[in-house]
Amino acid sequence: MPERPASPNAPSVRGANQRPTLRDVATLAGVSMKTASRVINGETRVNATLALNVRRAAEVLDYRPNLTARNLRRSDGFTHTLGVVLFDVSNAFSSSLQRAIEDVASTRHIVVISSSVDEDPQRERDNALALVARQVDGLVVVPAGDDQSYLAREQRLGLKVVFVDRVPQLLRADAVVGDNRGGAYRAVTHLARHGHKRIAFLGDRDYIGTLKERRQGYYDAMRDANLTVDPSLVITNLHAAGAIAGAVTTLMSGDPPTALFTAQNFITIQSIRTLKHLELDDCVALVGFDDFDTSDLLRPAVTVVSQSPKDMGSLAAKLLLDRIDGDAAAFETHVIPVNLIERGSGELEPRADLVRARLGRASN
Repeated sequence: MPERPASPNAPSVRGANQRPTLRDVATLAGVSMKTASRVINGETRVNATLALNVRRAAEVLDYRPNLTARNLRRSDGFTHTLGVVLFDVSNAFSSSLQRAIEDVASTRHIVVISSSVDEDPQRERDNALALVARQVDGLVVVPAGDDQSYLAREQRLGLKVVFVDRVPQLLRADAVVGDNRGGAYRAVTHLARHGHKRIAFLGDRDYIGTLKERRQGYYDAMRDANLTVDPSLVITNLHAAGAIAGAVTTLMSGDPPTALFTAQNFITIQSIRTLKHLELDDCVALVGFDDFDTSDLLRPAVTVVSQSPKDMGSLAAKLLLDRIDGDAAAFETHVIPVNLIERGSGELEPRADLVRARLGRASN
């Protein structure tokens, strides 16, 4: 019997709270299971009209292939895998977070599958949904974008999700975050107490929730210290080494700040590198948000606001496993305290005269 084209007004063949299957796609497209499978698997030797019908049906049903269920499904109905979506697995914060999640998961013989998104909202969405397609039992997500509603349907279908470092937007779910605003406030207050009045703020992408909270902590501390915020000293959207180096160099070329508050560890590292290049690392104070390896070995050693990615990852994993086990309590945002670690760079006294002298010498 010839295959018939799909009706554009064909109704959904499954309920709203059931995952569509390949058979549903075939039914809606008016083709055989074999034809639908060939199209979904990327085979090209399919009639163009039928292939288009299948792709349209898959889109209408929001069908996602179950890539690994056949191999991973077990008698208890779980795959015993968790998906983790991170900023960058090579970043010290991300890698510590992942290790903490793995340590908790391993006690239940659960495997962790991770991916990096490099602060790209589309990549966050794609990677998270790719992990869902592999039938992970739950997700831990460090969100890059400002809209996590793409996971709402998966939640309704039973997927458990916990967010770390940043709260989700347009989606209700558990979250584990650091005290970003309070930590930034402590950092800037610390600099002000050491006599600094011109304190610069260097941050990453404007749309990121942690950036907004840390910048607000900076503003709060400046206000409470009766210091005026110079807008030229507040620089954001710094996410490349060259841009950070350029920002620090520009700051030092005019009426230079005597202190920097760097709101992310990559920005801290690149700022220190630039200050060393300018021979200003021992006369411009600096406090960074998030610790990093070797921060205590530099001269001066780096004063930081330290989060505990280990505590954050451990709690996120435990919350997720509790949800998988059936915990139906109301969603909650858990705030993990931060610590100010004084090592030397944040305790330097204001030396605007020395900064200007060295810059003048370097320009001759």
